[in-house]
Amino acid sequence: MKRVEGEQHLYRNDSGAIVNTDTNEYNNYIRMKEERRRQKMEIQEMKKDIGEIKSLLMELINGPRQN
Repeated sequence: MKRVEGEQHLYRNDSGAIVNTDTNEYNNYIRMKEERRRQKMEIQEMKKDIGEIKSLLMELINGPRQN
């Protein structure tokens, strides 16, 4: 691989693709990706909890549902 001019961690392989060899940046990317996944799961859980609270409040106001 040949180093991309002016870039410390970028190399061009034989097929012409640019390869980033900065492992610190890669690890930061993986951490950020995991954090976003965790936040999405937390938001979904909060939405579920709010729906349950809403249902319980409606039941409290209107009485139990008749199925």
